[in-house]
Formats: sequence, structure tokens, C-alpha cells
Amino acid sequence: MATVVDLITYPVKGCAGTSVDSTHLTPAGLAHDRSFMVVGVDGVFRTQRRDPRLALVRPTVSADGSRLTLVSTEPDSGHGVLHLDITTSAPRRDVDLFGATYQGIDQGEEAAAWLTEFLGAPSRLVRVPPERDRKADGLTPGTSGYADSSAVHLLSRASLAHLNARLAERGAPLLAMDRFRPNIVIGSLPEGCQGEAWAAEPHAEDRIRRAAIGAAELGYTKLAVRCAVTLVDQEAGARGGPEPLRTLADYRRFSAGGVVFGTKFAVVRPGKLSVGDEVTVEEWGEAER
Repeated sequence: MATVVDLITYPVKGCAGTSVDSTHLTPAGLAHDRSFMVVGVDGVFRTQRRDPRLALVRPTVSADGSRLTLVSTEPDSGHGVLHLDITTSAPRRDVDLFGATYQGIDQGEEAAAWLTEFLGAPSRLVRVPPERDRKADGLTPGTSGYADSSAVHLLSRASLAHLNARLAERGAPLLAMDRFRPNIVIGSLPEGCQGEAWAAEPHAEDRIRRAAIGAAELGYTKLAVRCAVTLVDQEAGARGGPEPLRTLADYRRFSAGGVVFGTKFAVVRPGKLSVGDEVTVEEWGEAER
């Protein structure tokens, strides 16, 4: 039996994630996931590809959704903690995400000053408007906040273990799950327990087309094409060497270009998710190549 072993939400795109025991899966993903985004003064989104220090900012949203807290995880950084009242009534502004124009609600001067000082570049913080109507691409229709594409990124422990075995063969350091920034991490029951064996198979998630988890249901959209963000050490907030992209290129090349690791899903049915929930695959398909 496959189960959820971790749930991670990333309230601010590009910043650190926070593991939660349970959360609500909305049509746009885990509650508050990628609801905020850091942009330059030109409105273009900031990403760890160019600003790896984003990984050192840990955001949390209050239970009622009214307050955002930004904490620097950098030791002795002196940046302190920012508590921010979230606004949804401020004027909308254009923001640029991968060349596409969306709307964002600017969260004010205090947030802008904190992020500008921390990143060393003029920055603003914006929130997804409540009336958002972004259409996410992929096999299953859906929506998302400021995620790169689909609402949910799912990855299995078996896939990471297989990659780490290959890294070990090369004498390269093993990597933590946070390099890949998934929302849902799945694992299998301990050896000897009864249940489906697919969760112990590396990249079995590539073949899932429909899955029920907790009270929610997911529909497959696409494989996750990996970029230079995977090269960023999430604890150091700095770019490292060529791994994992070098090793993934040996066995995970995608015919459409790039390398793939993990799977993206749209939300077919919202509902509560919890660590320990069973993952029931309702429909399988052939993995894209």
C-alpha cells in the first residue's frame, strides 16, 4: 500500500517549504501553496535559478489565512522576522511568469523592503488575486496559483532512492527530497506488510493517471521537467555542482527535451489530505518518454 509520508506547502514561490501533518487540497493545490511570489520592480518573478537565497526564506501563513510570516533561516543573518497582514484589496498589477502576464496584489512597502535587503536586489511581494482564473496546461484540465504549471507535484521515496543509488555509484553526495520541492511525497509500507508493491518501484508515479488520496482526487497532467533549481542546496541557499542533472541525464531524458523526475497533477476533487493517507490508483497509463 502506498501512503503519504510528507506534505509540503510553499506559500511563497521559490522560498522554503513547510511540512504539515494535514491540509486542505484546493483546486489550485495545497492550501496557500504558491499563493505569493517575489518579483522585481519590472514585475518579473524571482526564482532560485537566479536568486538561490530565496531558499533561505521560510514563509508560513496563519490558520485563518490573514497573516504571512517570513523568517530567515540563515544563521546570524540579522534579518529577523517579518509579520505581515495579507491584503487582497490593494490594486492589482501585472506580473510576468515565464513570459506570461498574470495579476498580483502588491503586499506593501514593509515586505518589499525586507525582501530587497535580504536578496540584495529591488523586490516586491505579490499575492494571487482571489478571482484568479489561470488555466494550467497538461493532460487533465486544472488551475494553479504561481506554481510553474500544475497544482500538485508528487514524488516517491523509491524514485529518490534510485537516484541516490546512482549518485553513490559515481561517488557523488546523496541528495535530500527538498532538492525537488514536491508537494506530496509517497512511500510504501515496510517490507513484509501486505499491500500493493507499486510504491516501491522507482518512477511508478509516472504511470498514474487518476489517484484518490484522503478525500481528494488527482488527475495526471505531465511529467516534471527538471531545471537548475535542483542544483541549489536548499539549506545553504547556494548553487552547487552538476548533480542531480548530470546523473538524471543518463537515464531520465525526455523526448520533448530536458530530464524528468516526479509527476505533476491537477486537482479533480478538492478535499482534506493527511500524512498517512492511502494513495489509491484508480487509473494507470503508459509513462511518457
